[in-house]
This record gives sequence, C-alpha cells and structure tokens, in this order.
Amino acid sequence: MKTRWMGEDEMLSMLEEAIALSSADQTEIGLSVGSWALTRFANSYIHQNMASQSIQAHVRAVFGKKVATAYSTINNREGLKELVRRAVELAKHQDDNPDFVSLPEPSLPAARPEEATGYSEETAACSAEERASIVQAIIKENDRVSASAAGSLGTWAFERATANSLGIRSYYRSTLAKVTTVSTGPDGGFGYALATSVSIEDIDPTAVGREASETARASANPIEISPGEYECVLSPYAASEVIESFVHTGFWARAFQEGRSFVCGKLGEQVVGPNVTIWDDALDPRTLVTPYDAEGVPKQRVNLLEKGIATGLLYDSYAAHREGKKSTGHAGGFNPIMMPGDATVEQMIQSTERGLFVTRFHYTNVAHLMTATITGMTRDGTFLIENGRIAKPVKNLRFTQSLLEALSNVDMIGKDLKLVDSTLAPALKIKKWRFVSATEF
Repeated sequence: MKTRWMGEDEMLSMLEEAIALSSADQTEIGLSVGSWALTRFANSYIHQNMASQSIQAHVRAVFGKKVATAYSTINNREGLKELVRRAVELAKHQDDNPDFVSLPEPSLPAARPEEATGYSEETAACSAEERASIVQAIIKENDRVSASAAGSLGTWAFERATANSLGIRSYYRSTLAKVTTVSTGPDGGFGYALATSVSIEDIDPTAVGREASETARASANPIEISPGEYECVLSPYAASEVIESFVHTGFWARAFQEGRSFVCGKLGEQVVGPNVTIWDDALDPRTLVTPYDAEGVPKQRVNLLEKGIATGLLYDSYAAHREGKKSTGHAGGFNPIMMPGDATVEQMIQSTERGLFVTRFHYTNVAHLMTATITGMTRDGTFLIENGRIAKPVKNLRFTQSLLEALSNVDMIGKDLKLVDSTLAPALKIKKWRFVSATEF
C-alpha cells in the first residue's frame, strides 16, 4: 500500500508544539508514522492479505528524578497533546529513580556512507499484486520438486521523528522487506529460507523458493541419531541466532551495570576465541540502516569483540549517564555484524569427518545469562556429515550450549555474510556443540 507521509517539517512542528505544552522539567516525544503490509501463504496458496497505517507516539516526562512514559496510537495533534498531559500526570506520581540523571542532549551524527539510506521507494510503494508475484515465484520453485510452500512476505515503511526539551531534533525514513518460507516435501522433508532487505528489489524470490524446496527434498526420510557433542556446520540462519543471542545477553550496558552480563569483570579480557570479532553498526549499508535511536541520539559504531577480547558496550542515555559517558545510540535495537573469514560452506563440510549441518535453530531461549547458555532445537534441514560430505538427513535435536564455549571453539568462518533480520552473519564451523535429546521428527 502507498504510504502517506507527514514529512519532516510537519512532524517536528507537531513535536515542538506538544513539548511547549508540557509542564515537566524535561520532555521527550517520539512519533512513528507508517504502514505495513503482509501476504501470508500456505499449501502453496495465498490465503491472507493485510495492510495497516498508523501513527504511534510516546511521551516521556521528567520531574527531577521522577520519570514516566506514556504510549498511544494517535490520529491528530489533539491526540498527541492528550498523551503529553497523561505522561505529565503519571510522572508526578512516580517514586524517584536515583540513577536517572537527564534526557540526552544533542550530539553530532556519525559519518554515514552515501549508499546507507535505509529507505527504498520501491518497498514503500509495493502493492498487494507485486507481493503476490513474488510469492508466486516462490511457489513455482516448490512446484518444480512437488513441495508445498508456506510463509509470509511483509513490507514496512516508516518515518520517525524525535524531539526533546533539551534540543534534540531527529528525523528519518526507513523501509524493510522480509520474506520467510518453509517448504514441505512430498516425503516429509522440510526446508527453510529467508531474505531481508531495505529494498524489495534486492529479494530474489526464485532463489528463496529454490533454497527452501531443495532443502525439503534433501531432508526427506530422516534417521534418528543419538544426542551428544558434535562438530557442527551452522548455516548463516543458525549462526545469526548464535551472534544475536551472544550480543543480547552480554553487551547491553545496563545489564553490565546490574551484574547480569557475562562481560562483568571481563572488559578488556579474552572471552572467546581470537578468530571472533563482532561489532554493532546501524550505518553499515549492508544492514537495516537506522541513523537514530528511540531517543533521537545518533547511532554509533561500537566494537564489541576484537579478536575475542570484550571491548565495548551498547549504551542508551540512562546507562551512559550512570557512568558519566555518552550514549552510543542504543535506546532500542541493535545491528550486530561478525567479521567474515575465508571459508565456504562446502569447505567446512569437506573438512568434517563426522558432524552435523544445521540449517536453523528454533525456539531459542537464554537458559543462563552469566555463561551465555542458550537452549533450543534444530529445524527445517539437519544433516549428518560423514567423511567430508552430507550423508543423510537426521531427525531434529534439542541443545543446551554455552555460547562462550561455542565461540571459543570456532574452527572456520564463512567468507560471505547474510542479513538475517538485523544481524549480518557468516556460516560457522564449531568444533563442539552439545545436543541433549532427540525428537521424533
């Protein structure tokens, strides 16, 4: 659906008018105007189309160390003014937050590559007919191998503005196109594929459909194997879960300050293998470019791990003020990137005498913060590797694994990065991955 933009001038005008009405010592207001559209398909048929447009707003009001935030969907300026009144009234009745110092002050944005726009007109204008055409190409690939396709294709287009009473004024537009599909083969095999991009024109539906359907065909009639420790080759889908979970459990400054991070007491020390380097950069043109965070603070690149050494943390203004530092622009959202290596997936498989190839992980949850231990299961294409080749599909396995241990045992790193949601991930070969039980499918 065609997005109806308000534009920078009108949005900032609304924010300034609303801030002027606030009696709070400090006030922050954010607006997000945009649209999303979704096409769902199952059994190789489109069965649902949805589209929506809305204006979301938040107001944060501060009296000394009393802070309150109100959220709402609004329709006009009067709705925003009412939200300001509500936030102000809520703030008056809060207990003091002893660690709160101030809302953020204006700061200069980081230099941004010219191609890092984060916005695509083609995505913003994508119609239901265009989405259907993309889905049709995915289904066609499944038909070729007598597989059935299910999944969804979504597009999002937003403009976001944030202002506060200390002088912050930020505005940007962003788009996202994402397709996810699971193929079911005629003999019970499953396959998975995902594509994410700022521009829907970057998504190749034929390649997406072929990847999922070929995996489904190859994974038919899986055998059961015993749980235990295996060498594992993780596709970028599975590796992205590792990277995202690792960063999320360890590198938020507030968790570090509260003693809930495995990085506590280890900044500047080796925490994983020396071949692992990870940073966060929302301005990298290969990711979902986001120039400002939810507080209107410019996003900064943060080096989190350099050759296995923990070197940085992600700060919003609250956590930064507790240490007398500047926010890194991480009030919500992160964009982790792992440094690629020089291996191909084929080379990883060829170098494995006996192990597993994992397409993706499912239902991944954190089991223990201080050891970065996660639990979950394999899904949609798990294969036994024997003598350097894919031998047989296997039934899914459940795992419990410390990511500190896993990333200390990275044997090979893929040379290509894939964008999976907001994470740029390579394939990984890990020497030991602990599987604790088997499934019946």
